[in-house]
Amino acid sequence: MPDELPEILRARLDHAGVHELYVHQEEAWRRARAGEHLVVATGTASGKSLCYQLPVIERLMGDDRAVALYLAPTKALAHDQLRAVRGFRLPQVRAAVVDGDTPTPEREAVRRTANWLLTNPDLLHHALLPNHRYWRDLIHRLAYVIVDEAHVSRGVFGGHVGLVLRRLRRVAERYGADPTFLLASATVGNPAEHASTLVGVEVAEILQDGSPRGPMDVGLWQPPFASEERDSRRSLLGETGDLLASFVAADVQTLVFTRSRKAAEVIALNARQRLGDAADAGGEPLAPKVAAYRAGYLAEERRALERDLRAGALRGVAATEALELGIDVAGLDAVILAGWPGTTASFWQRLGRAGRAGGAAAGVLVAQEDPLDHYLVTHPDELLTRPPEDAILDPTNPYLLGPHLRCACQEFPLDDEEAAAWFGPEAPTMLADDVAAGRLRLRGGLHYWTSRKRASGEVNLRSAGGRNVRIVDVDTGALIGDVEEARAHRQVHTGAVYLHQGRQFEVTELDLERAHALAVEAPRLAHTTRPRTDTDVRMLEPLEGGRWDEVEVGLARVEVTTQVTGYEVLRLGSDEVLDRVELDLPPVELRTVAVWYAIPEDLLTAEGVPLRDVPGALHAAEHAAIGMLPLLALCDRWDLGGLSTALHPDTGQPTVFVYDGYPGGAGLAERSYRRLPEHLARTRETIATCACKRGCPSCVQSPKCGNGNDPLDKAGAVRVLDLLLARAPGVA
Repeated sequence: MPDELPEILRARLDHAGVHELYVHQEEAWRRARAGEHLVVATGTASGKSLCYQLPVIERLMGDDRAVALYLAPTKALAHDQLRAVRGFRLPQVRAAVVDGDTPTPEREAVRRTANWLLTNPDLLHHALLPNHRYWRDLIHRLAYVIVDEAHVSRGVFGGHVGLVLRRLRRVAERYGADPTFLLASATVGNPAEHASTLVGVEVAEILQDGSPRGPMDVGLWQPPFASEERDSRRSLLGETGDLLASFVAADVQTLVFTRSRKAAEVIALNARQRLGDAADAGGEPLAPKVAAYRAGYLAEERRALERDLRAGALRGVAATEALELGIDVAGLDAVILAGWPGTTASFWQRLGRAGRAGGAAAGVLVAQEDPLDHYLVTHPDELLTRPPEDAILDPTNPYLLGPHLRCACQEFPLDDEEAAAWFGPEAPTMLADDVAAGRLRLRGGLHYWTSRKRASGEVNLRSAGGRNVRIVDVDTGALIGDVEEARAHRQVHTGAVYLHQGRQFEVTELDLERAHALAVEAPRLAHTTRPRTDTDVRMLEPLEGGRWDEVEVGLARVEVTTQVTGYEVLRLGSDEVLDRVELDLPPVELRTVAVWYAIPEDLLTAEGVPLRDVPGALHAAEHAAIGMLPLLALCDRWDLGGLSTALHPDTGQPTVFVYDGYPGGAGLAERSYRRLPEHLARTRETIATCACKRGCPSCVQSPKCGNGNDPLDKAGAVRVLDLLLARAPGVA
């Protein structure tokens, strides 16, 4: 414990059981108090919070004018940190949370009194920066900016956050502040590079982890085939719900992480049903001690769940990443991952939530029916020894940069020289385009925002764009959740089944103009729904390209048009289609980047893929390639889209596209293009080694296919990939 720390702070640490620091905590404290920008990238439960808390608290105790700003990716994490900071009980540290749930009078009190402001990038973007004149006293005194869970800021969200932080630094400079940035991150492959790109200044890294780690048993669990047909395995959600129920019945406090809101609800419901009337040693029923936790809940629901989990009243929770980034829970016994979380970094980050007290723990990966999951559980050596992936973000993406430049102009008029210095060499050109379009006005060399509306209203940091659609219970008028507009077509179309805390609702109306979906509770429904979509891809501009003998490969800017045309009614718990219903929804257009290859028909025929089998063979190869790309890039399959066609008008040949699911692209298709032979080889291996007969979700079926996974030809896909790999450069 450093002697230089204030005596009262040392006493508070000692009272909390912290008698000495880990080496990474001492190093971070020493370098941060010297004004060095730092990122601490150590394991889960390694005490990263103290790495920034100590230098910040020390500064606030010694300088009554200093202010700290803490940014978390979620509201829950900011509130969790508030409890930790207030736990020091130091009168010199006046911490307060401001987020979307904070009433206006309370915000005014925070502005007057707080010297440690805890919030999230969304509020910084939508409220603090546009209203910087109201916050100028705090901004003028800004000494530290903390960015927690920095690894989450990657891809499109990371690009948004990077631009918000550049705007913050610019506004702070105008008020005479030059804060030190302290970042906490999971163990990604490039923490210093990622942090530097995120903040826009050079950031040094601290990687040595001095914290103790208890033993963990890691289990890899692949659900068995449901029947002798060997075309589908038992349900991931059912298997995971059974495991959760078993752990809870054994008094093992367990956290389940899953990818989707709906999956969290289903797993919790399955576990409660499996527990039935079972009781714990004290005679209390176990089923009520299992709950779901996800984004979209109202604030009071989230807070209640967080309190119960921390207090041990909840013994099992099925959660999305909203909880992973929200609560620092101690004493968990086990973590179950319902499907591969997308990255090696997330795999270890989530398993690290168990055994936080240094005791033994268990971690289980339950493989979902997905090509990447199948590959990893059948290649455990690769899974357990893979280095963490690089975190990628691009603040120069024009689809992100343009709106943020307009925000910057509203904050303070912006000239070309300043724009290039803060936002990159393309910024002046983009400002000129906005002047020509009438969105900005140029006067005296400065660009001014012309509208009475806030420029920040154009930008949703959490999505590719658009408003949130509110989901309203028709019977009570209560708001039961929300969903991004881009996802509303698929998730809350008229007739869709929507789950909320184990309750089933049926959507009676989707009104996109008013941005609401009306739903009625329907507890006895014996079915669920799956949307059907049509997708077209049009090439706009070739970026790179080449030939593998007769095969064309390339990277291109494309326009993707997707339309939800209807939905299928499925028997609950199976893929049996009971009905098909048509819908009339507008198409959604996306300009992005795609990797593609085109194969001549005669070559396919010569290699054993007759023309009648081409659609199914290409479709299966496309699905599997999308499923395997997360092995090469920091993403999951839901960040991607694809199209396969027996004759594409832009190539005149059978063609497969895999594209980024974000405007302007996110670097994922480009990563595939750079390593296309490796990508296709891994894809071929996972299809060929799958034990199913005709193709299953572990190899070629996709949960997001808009055509109901029809047609698919597993054997034909292997022949297509063999054809490609035989001509690929650098493949023996």
